Order: sequence, then structure tokens, then C-alpha cells
Amino acid sequence: MPRYLKDLIQFKKNYRGSLGLLPCLHDWYEEAGVAKGEYFWQDLYVAQEIFKNHPLRHVDIGSRIDGFIAHVASFREVEVFDIRPLKSSIPNVVFRQVDLMNPNFSLSNYCDSLSCLHALEHFGLGRYGDPINPEGHLVGLQKMAELLQPKGLFYLSVPIGREKVEFNGHRIIDPMYLLELTTNLGLILEKFAYVDRNDTLVESTKPNHDIEQLSRLRYSLGIFTFIKQA
Repeated sequence: MPRYLKDLIQFKKNYRGSLGLLPCLHDWYEEAGVAKGEYFWQDLYVAQEIFKNHPLRHVDIGSRIDGFIAHVASFREVEVFDIRPLKSSIPNVVFRQVDLMNPNFSLSNYCDSLSCLHALEHFGLGRYGDPINPEGHLVGLQKMAELLQPKGLFYLSVPIGREKVEFNGHRIIDPMYLLELTTNLGLILEKFAYVDRNDTLVESTKPNHDIEQLSRLRYSLGIFTFIKQA
């Protein structure tokens, strides 16, 4: 408060307009911005990858609108599929409300680029109004693989570590098991990155080794880039 009052008195000496008071007393000590957290790193990393690869059609499944989707929409069109509605009309965002776990949903070879960031782990837990299905993530992953064209890229981030469901928040998925699932769906690992304990994005140079090590932890965030076999 003493600093605030000192600044206020100095400001009023040379200001004659309308003046109200709205004390903001903590911003003096903050950094220039927030550049940390899983969502920050994954959204930035994958958006940069999409910009670099310049796909013809990019589709996203359930990622964060005010993070990743906003990043991508700043430089290209992106189609968003989500079980929840979206009332806002956003430039460069084409929205479709769909449930990938619905047996009637079928869309094959639709896009050459696909993303699902921090969303697959929620499928089937009812958290977002989706139907309860203990195998919802498996159904969703299969439908995503079908959406992708041969040689298309799939960016997937999920919590990884020792397999566990924390109902109804999310699943923690064994990354070794995830690789087995994706291989069976014709998806081959192209790149792997993760957010480490120091809140740093690490682009792995030894994906298989790092994935095996991370599978032993309680929790981490894995960011997988797959390519679909021709």
C-alpha cells in the first residue's frame, strides 16, 4: 500500500481527468507472463509442428479452444470435433459436435493431419457429458486412426505412467501399452516429447528408452507424433 499511495500521489499531480481506484498490488512482483504448465508446452509445441508441416486439412479432437485451437487458428483453418457444444463463432475454426464413441460415427481417410491433446484420457468417464464406457479411450483411438489418411500425421498427448483410472478426472495410460495399441492401428511413432518434473518440454532423442522409463512413473505428460502407414 505505501508504494501504491506514493505512485497515486505522483500520478495525480499531472492528471486532471476522471479518476477511480482499482488497486493491483501484486503485479510488481510477477514475471512478464506465464510460460509453464503442461497445456502451455503441448499447445505451443504441436501448433509449431502443424505450422511447419502445413497440412491440407487439420482436424482436432477435443483440445482446448482457448489454448491450442487459438494458436492454430491464428495462421490456418482448423476443424474441431467435440462432444460438447461450442456457441462462439471463431474465425478459422469449423466446429462439429460429434461423439467419437458413437457406433454410428464413421469417417474414413478424412484428413492428413490430426490432433488430440489432453482429451483421449477422458473418453468414457462421463466428465464431459459423454456416455460411461470403460473402453471409451480405445474406441476413440480407433476412430481417430480411421479419420487419418495414409501418411498423415497424428499428434496425441495423454497423461502417461503406471496404468490407472482416477475417476472421473482422467486415465493415466501406460505408454508402452499405448504404443502397442497404435502399432496395431497402423500408426508408427515418428517423434516423442514429454514434460519433465522441472516443467520443461523435452524432445526425446531416444523415444523407446524414454517411454520405457516414463512408464514406471506415477504421472507425466507424453506428446506423441505418429504417422499412418500407407
